[in-house]
Formats: sequence, structure tokens, C-alpha cells
Amino acid sequence: MPPPLKRSGLALAASLLMCWSLSAGAAPQHGIAMHGAPAMPAGFPHLPYVNPDAPKGGTLVLSRTGTFSSFNPYTLKGTPAKGLNLVFESLLARSPDEPFTLYALLAKSVETPPDRSWVEFTLDEGARFQDGSPVTIEDIVFSFETLRDKGRPNHRTYYSNVSHVETSEPGKIRFVFGDKGDRELALIMGLMPILPKAYYEGDAFESAGLRKPVGTGPYRIAEFEPGRVIVYERNPDYWGKDRPVNRGRHNFDRIRYDYFRDRNVEFEAFKKGLIDVWFESAPSRWREQYNLPAVQDGRIEKLELTHGRAVGMYGFAINTRRPLFQDPRVRRALVLAFDFEWVNRVFYHGAYHRMASFFDNSELAGQGPLSEREAALLSPYRARLDLQVLARGYRPPTTNGTSNNRDNLLKASALLQESGWTIKDLALEKESDGTAFAFEILIRHREDQRLALAYKHWLDRLGIQVSIRLVDTAQYIERIENYDFDMIINRWGASLSPGVEQSFYWGSQGVEQPGTRNYPGIQDQAVDDLIARITLAETREGLVAAVRALDRVLLSGDYVIPLYYLPYDAVALWSHLKRPPTTPLYGTQIDSWWADGPRAQAVQ
Repeated sequence: MPPPLKRSGLALAASLLMCWSLSAGAAPQHGIAMHGAPAMPAGFPHLPYVNPDAPKGGTLVLSRTGTFSSFNPYTLKGTPAKGLNLVFESLLARSPDEPFTLYALLAKSVETPPDRSWVEFTLDEGARFQDGSPVTIEDIVFSFETLRDKGRPNHRTYYSNVSHVETSEPGKIRFVFGDKGDRELALIMGLMPILPKAYYEGDAFESAGLRKPVGTGPYRIAEFEPGRVIVYERNPDYWGKDRPVNRGRHNFDRIRYDYFRDRNVEFEAFKKGLIDVWFESAPSRWREQYNLPAVQDGRIEKLELTHGRAVGMYGFAINTRRPLFQDPRVRRALVLAFDFEWVNRVFYHGAYHRMASFFDNSELAGQGPLSEREAALLSPYRARLDLQVLARGYRPPTTNGTSNNRDNLLKASALLQESGWTIKDLALEKESDGTAFAFEILIRHREDQRLALAYKHWLDRLGIQVSIRLVDTAQYIERIENYDFDMIINRWGASLSPGVEQSFYWGSQGVEQPGTRNYPGIQDQAVDDLIARITLAETREGLVAAVRALDRVLLSGDYVIPLYYLPYDAVALWSHLKRPPTTPLYGTQIDSWWADGPRAQAVQ
């Protein structure tokens, strides 16, 4: 059985507290929570899930599938290397043990009024970039303006809501917001990465490529092989090592990422001890391929770590920008055609849970009868929503797990006929013009190929012509960022405190704006209105109701064919790695682990 989730009482209490103003006078504080008070008091020694006495040293070897071509994660150009969050920092740092709380980092304090119409940060005088130069207010202004004008679409969207910036007091910067009333913006600005103006001004930001970056973080790039290996070394002069949010973290002297083209080869490297940690995503492998001497004698530890985070959505994304998919009856037919029970039984030994929400595994899922708050929010759109989703929550279609999926395919066929499609010579055609129902599933991982082929089998029985195209990572990213696909398999993460990022995921502006994560091309006033409600929520209850309402609207549209999730993190690690006994709310955090003894001895 998975071990019980351990959480600090302070963090649990904070997640239940309601709206809290920093003070009537908006006095500077050590942190800020989206709703309620920060769990950790002023002057706290360290975060509750770390070992503050963890030893420093050793090397951590991690892996990724794919490649990289950029050291700038803040533009759309190139594929950024993994681990760059070790180089760059923000004004405040997020606590993974609370739904959405930030604590002082580059800023030593934060100040905002009860209406969150502005936020002011006081810069820590000791903050330094990795080249030794001090962080200045000018660097913060430069970072804001650069990311607003040249950054990724999410940054441009977030920072465009800033009305103006005030820097009249030494060491302080105030961001004043427009009239949208987005209460999350105060926290979003605290998460803004800070770049050195002297290093990135001019055209250096947009043409960074594989130029080694300079940030304020605990690690810097030591060496790399383009597209294959990147090694970070801990900065011995790191300015923030004694900050409360950092004690007990960043314990390895070096962190190395090795890149692999194939996930199976990557796993073989882990088994041989070339990689230290493996986050398992395939239940069949978790149950069948760990009968190893290193597991039996304890050199590899196999863990199922329970967490309390929302698992988000994982599924086949249907690109409704394509005329083929604009009829909701067609999308419903595509949902009916997928036989989860068969896939779960045959591929995964029944290990998975079926997704039934964009916020599954949390209180944010729009399941069960409508609450009064949800009903009020959904009242203007009720007539066009799925009545079953409104009445009891979304329930994905079920089967008996055989390969024929007969009943659901009959229902799907009826829906396709209603929407003007008919079978002719065993192929589905449009009655009006004879156009074939044909589309492509774009994938980048070979392990997704088996899943896509199973789905193709059921679609073939409906007369739908499906091709599956496997492309490399660079081509895949370029195509999805420009929405050049019919269907993909995608995963959207979810926070326990959703906010403005929901607009980046599902907002109407993403239909045409490249680079968002609105891969289904959702353009729905109800979705936009409910996202606005989320960002305006002043209490936890109000936020939960708005998110549940949004969940029901998204599920009613059948924009995604939901797949599955595990309610725990399946993690295997070599025994020289140690971790704290407490698992935070959002799940295990590698940055709190440490090395105990040489890795070569453990691997032997």
C-alpha cells in the first residue's frame, strides 16, 4: 500500500483558511498566500518538508527523453534544456506544501493592499547574480519589460495586465494593475524570473541559443554537449543559501541531465546505474520489469509516494480549429470510441484510474450535484451544457473491457450519422460532398504509439481513416506551438490554486495566438467568463466553486478524450540517495534529497 501522505499542520490549516488581508495598512510581509495566510510564520527557519541538516556533496544524474537547443526557457525559439530553473530565480519562492503561497527570496518582503490593486517588493540587498554583480531595481524593470514584450505568450499575457511600474523609493518596486481585478497578479509578479540587464539587453535575450545563461540561482552550467548532456554545478558563492526557503535544499554539488532518444533505452540506463532516479509512467513496467538484483538486495528502492495535488488532464486533444472536429456530436463520438477498460486491462494490468475531470484527485473536480454557488455561475450557460454533467458530474463512457467496444461504437455511429456522415464502401464520408473522415494523430514518444494504434483500431470500425505520425521533439514542439496537427496526446498540469494560467490553457485568445496550451482551440464565452471569475475569487470557497463550474463546461465540450492517472508517484532510486520523511502536498521534491555515500559503491 502507498504510504500515507504527511503534511505539516501549519500547511493544512492554511489551505482551509479563507480570505485574509495582509493588514489594513498593507504592511510588508515575509510571504503572501492566494487565499488565507501563509502557513509559515515570519522568521521561520526552513520549509516543513526538508531536512535542514542534509549533507552537501555528490552528483545527481537525471535523464530526459528528447533533445535541447536553447538555454533560454523564456522564448519560443528552440527547445530549452532541462534544469534551467536551477539557474534563474524569482522575487518570491513557491512552497510545494501549500496550494499557492510564496515566500521571500530575491525580495526580502512583499506588500499589497486588501484589494490587490498593486504589489510592492523590497529587494534583498544581498541578492547577487552568478557573476557577482548585485541585483538592482533596473534588472527587475528590464526583466518585466523584456518578458512582457519578447517572452513566451503566458508571460506576455500576465504582464500585459500591469498598468505601470513605480520605482520612486530606493530598493523598492511597485507593480500597479489595471482594472481587471485579477487577485492572482500580485503572486504572479512574485514568480517573475529576474534576468541581468547587462547580460541580456539588446538582442541577446532573443538570440541566446546555447550561450551560457547568468541568473541568481544556486546552480550554473558547468559543461554540456549540445542536445545530449548538460551538467550544473552548485555555486559556492550562492547568495541565497541561508534564506529560509532554501535551507535543506540544493544539496548536490553537481546535477547532470543525460538525454535519450528512446524511453526504453533510458530505462535500461537507469537499471545499469547510469541514472539515479526513475519516475515511472508505465504501470506494466512498474509491475513486470523491476525483478532486478539491485531491487531485491536493496540497492534500488521502489516507492509509491502519495500526494495531494490535482493531477490535471491527460488525453487525446482534438483540434477544433479543424472543420472536421467543430461539430460537438463528432467529438462525442470520438470520446465514445476509446475503450479505456480494455487499454487498462491489457496494457497496464488495471493499475490506472480513468480521468473524469480537468482537476482530478482534488476538491476542484466538478463532480457530484451542483452546489448553489456553481448553479449560480452556470445559470447563463445552462441551456447549452451537458445535462448529465450538470446533474452529477462527468462520467466517461465505460465498457466491459473486451476488444470490440460494440455498444459505445453503435452510439458513436449514430452520432456521426446525425451530424451528416455516412458509411460508403466501409469508409465514413460526408453525405453532402463525399469528403472522407480522415485525420492524423501526431506523437513524439514511441510508447504513445501503442496507445494511438489501439485507438485507431476502434476508429477503423467506424469507417474513420486514421494515420499516426511519429516525429522528433523539435518538429513536434514547432507543430504544436503553431497548432499544426489534428490530434495529439497531451498532459496539462493543474495547481491546487488555479488562476490566470487557465486563460493560457483554454482562453479564446489561444485559438489564433501561437504558443499557448489551448491545443483544442476552445473558443467559448462561458470558459472565458469562468476563468475571470477564478481570478477574481476572494475566498477559497469562491475559487473552488468557479473552478468546478469551469471543469463542467470544459467536460461538456468533449474537447479532450480523457485517459488515465495514478494517485501516487511511482519512483525508483538508487540507495545512495536519501530523502526527508515528509512528503509535501504537491508530491516529492528532488531538490530536498541528498547523497549518502558514493554513487559508484551503490551501483556496484
